[in-house]
Amino acid sequence: MERRSLLRGGAAAFGALAITAVVSGTDLAGAAEASPGLYPDPATTPVPNPPFPRNLTGAERQHLKTFDELDFNVFTHADWARLGESHSKNIRVHWPDGHYTDGIDKHIQDLAALFVWAPDTRIVSHPLRVAKNELTAVTGVMQGTFTRPMPDGKGGFIQPTGKAYSINMATVGIWNRRGTMDEEFLFWDNQTFYQQIGLA
Repeated sequence: MERRSLLRGGAAAFGALAITAVVSGTDLAGAAEASPGLYPDPATTPVPNPPFPRNLTGAERQHLKTFDELDFNVFTHADWARLGESHSKNIRVHWPDGHYTDGIDKHIQDLAALFVWAPDTRIVSHPLRVAKNELTAVTGVMQGTFTRPMPDGKGGFIQPTGKAYSINMATVGIWNRRGTMDEEFLFWDNQTFYQQIGLA
């Protein structure tokens, strides 16, 4: 099935399902108290990585395994030479602020920029993982500490605050037959992110 037809036929609903799973900490924590068995806020309370969903096809399972490897090892250790294992050369990446970029080289530049000011940036948890045909939706917890000057985009720097961040995020990926993503949608709350590192 062609991936654009998937987007028209149901990817939006699939993505909405994944994004809905990343709920604000207060709401989720309150829900957990009211209904035992629900997750606490993964950004503040460690949640173990669950097993893969049942009844996955071989390709769906491989997509989720590749995505785990991407976040837990490639991203967390800034091993950019391996990003091509999960991302196509011409990948389009949609960022939380609404802009998008094209090409793996630009995506590597953007990812590496996170490590300039927070060299301990990492993703070690995927509380929710869903796959259907060429689509995956994965929630994660991204963490780090603002310990080095942050380029401000105008030739200057924002001095580090020493504050740590831990934010819920979600990624919706569209995979090709070669087992890499052609398109990636990243979601997190920038306001929470900037508040945690002391910039809002």
